[in-house]
Amino acid sequence: MTAPTLSHYAEYYALRGVVGVMRRLSLKRAGAIGEWLGRLAYRPFGIRRDVVERQVRAAFPGLAEPEVLRIARESYGHLGRTSIEAALLPSYPRDILLGLFDRVEGLDVFERAVSAGRGAMIVSGHLGNWELGGSFIATRGRGINVVARGMQNPLFDRYLTETRRQLGMTVIHDSEAVRRVPRIVREGGVAGFLFDQGAVGLASTWVPFFGRWAKTPRGPAVFALRLDAPLIFAAAIRQANGQYAMHFEDIPVTRTGDREADVDAIVASYTNTLERWVRRYPEQYFWQHRRWKHQRPGTPPELGDPS
Repeated sequence: MTAPTLSHYAEYYALRGVVGVMRRLSLKRAGAIGEWLGRLAYRPFGIRRDVVERQVRAAFPGLAEPEVLRIARESYGHLGRTSIEAALLPSYPRDILLGLFDRVEGLDVFERAVSAGRGAMIVSGHLGNWELGGSFIATRGRGINVVARGMQNPLFDRYLTETRRQLGMTVIHDSEAVRRVPRIVREGGVAGFLFDQGAVGLASTWVPFFGRWAKTPRGPAVFALRLDAPLIFAAAIRQANGQYAMHFEDIPVTRTGDREADVDAIVASYTNTLERWVRRYPEQYFWQHRRWKHQRPGTPPELGDPS
């Protein structure tokens, strides 16, 4: 990990200062302020606003422009709220954390998988409150090991790793996943992956996401086939009443004898599942990330990164 720079320290202490102030407030009030701050990033500051609006238009062609702008604006508010919630959650006891959920759908899918003793793998995207979702799984008494990429700011990276640890999650950096995930799953543990950010040097395949080719990590599919472990999609979705609903559903792991084709089919399956949920709750997706930035050679412009 690289040594932190002066700008890294400035960003980090600004974050810690905000979190310190927010801890004096109720979680509901702090979340509302986080939402307000998030919307400021959309307007007037316009941080990555063009990226967000372009991607929403690309994902929902033909959508009326006022609705595009509404989804974009609300996505900033949602990101601000969930960021503050995730930062504050370690300060609250387990019963308050569980009280943020008003229902759980498909819990039997998760419980059946882990009770079989073969371990399980959870896949999710940057939808809803993914940190809260990971913490919910950890509270089921199983714990969860989350595979994550290191952040550019090493101080942020250490802070987020510690925050996740306090929420019951153990962070595995992606460079260690090949070595550590098989052991965890074979011992009956749970490994979690956020799969909707392609990156240079990460084993990936290109599958359709909202009709455009998106570079998508293959790791969860490869592990599911190799380890004969169940693969489950999970998402913590914020409801209109301010609480969350936790959702679990199976991702089929099919073997045809063609390993490469099987991996690609599984990657497409969990990507399609994420897309289905994003279509239901587009305001809760992390559009600030350029999902279609990395493209395979020869991709037609209309199927690549929206411009």
